[in-house]
Amino acid sequence: MIIILVYVDDILIASNDVDAVNVFKQFLDSKFKLKDLGTLKYFLGLEVARTSNGISLCHRKYTLDFLSDAGMLACKPTSIPMNQLAKFSSSIGDAVPDASLYRRLIGRLLYLTLTRPDICYSIHKLSQFISSPKVPHLQAVYRVLKYLKCTPGKGLFLSARSELQLKCYCDSDWVAYPDTRRSITGFCVFLGDSLISWKSKKQQVVSRSTAESEYRSMATVTSEMV
Repeated sequence: MIIILVYVDDILIASNDVDAVNVFKQFLDSKFKLKDLGTLKYFLGLEVARTSNGISLCHRKYTLDFLSDAGMLACKPTSIPMNQLAKFSSSIGDAVPDASLYRRLIGRLLYLTLTRPDICYSIHKLSQFISSPKVPHLQAVYRVLKYLKCTPGKGLFLSARSELQLKCYCDSDWVAYPDTRRSITGFCVFLGDSLISWKSKKQQVVSRSTAESEYRSMATVTSEMV
């Protein structure tokens, strides 16, 4: 089995057969101008560290560069990305003078969720307001950046010694959006000790009770596991 990931002119090759990879790379080199960078260590901001215990994935350099570009490298860090009781609305607060700034920040934070499930919920909530962001939304984004300053190297660890057993956890945030009365489904799926799937997503219909929103969350994660 050979798995190939192509992004413009950057290519990742993974396989359970080293010889097959070498043959494939020779074939590519015969067709295109190819530069072999060896074992994966850095790819599009993603840092990869391999040991006998497993694989570590993080965006440390990307995060620090992001904070520097946003002028937040010297900010005071915070231990949580968002107040758990925070409620946001599209009709409360003054409009952000430069909406494009908000959109750029959200776009870069969305890329970070590839290895940072701890900010997935916060960014999902804030990304709902990119069409018309308000000052409270921008302030919440800056709080996420302060949290990243506290934990720039946090990421995922895929253990090489995990049991082949699926485990899942789910939750819901009832009426997370006052404007639409919709709730948020959140779940994470582990293969042994390794986190392999997670999501924070607005439910498609209005749940009339916390129990209903919880059942919808359970149905979503069950579908994901299947």
